[in-house]
Amino acid sequence: MFDLIIRDQQEVALNDVFFSPENKQQLVQLLKEHQYLEELQRYNLHVDNKILLHGYSGCGKTTTAKAMANALGKSLVIMNLSTLVSSKLGETAQNVKFIFDKANREKAVLFLDEFDQVGKMRSSEDKDSGSGEMRRLVNTIIQLIDSLPAHTLLIAATNHYDIIDTALLRRFQLKLKYEMPSEAELDAYYDKILVPFPPHMQQLPRRYDISYAEAKDYVHTAMKRLIIEELESRVLV
Repeated sequence: MFDLIIRDQQEVALNDVFFSPENKQQLVQLLKEHQYLEELQRYNLHVDNKILLHGYSGCGKTTTAKAMANALGKSLVIMNLSTLVSSKLGETAQNVKFIFDKANREKAVLFLDEFDQVGKMRSSEDKDSGSGEMRRLVNTIIQLIDSLPAHTLLIAATNHYDIIDTALLRRFQLKLKYEMPSEAELDAYYDKILVPFPPHMQQLPRRYDISYAEAKDYVHTAMKRLIIEELESRVLV
């Protein structure tokens, strides 16, 4: 069975996601295009609806997909392609078509995670029986992407942009790179996620040269420890 999440319930606001200014500008423009989709189509203007997010793990690619779906008021359909390629190869094309059809019917945001699993397989020179099946899968995905209706937003994510086949890359109108955050960007992120905690706990030493996800895990782990220590000290008094 493949790993599929329908109608993800975790709502994420776009303002809660930390982007580079360039990425935010392009994503806001895309959202506006979808909000005025019918008006733009009257002038035969094509709305961008295929985005590839690439870069370091933990820097906001999955969160971006959730925020985009929330901003558009759409369902989010998540498919992890690493799970797909490890399932029965004979069923892969059928599973992918099912996912695309589901997203199209619901006018949803379709999020394909670990997209390099397909691109990497397609460029493989292996001659085993699975290679032919994987090439057929990639051809199926290309056809599905090409026939994607404007009201369905496709977002693919990868940590390994350089191994994806160029035929797949050409299908995406927007390709946004997610870099590791700078110290200033991490400081802004720390300032935001520390707000709910008591002031005396907000003086936590800050770590840098890490992703947003690693910073969040670090803060939450430290806060759990500090809160428990404070509660236990009250019991002892």
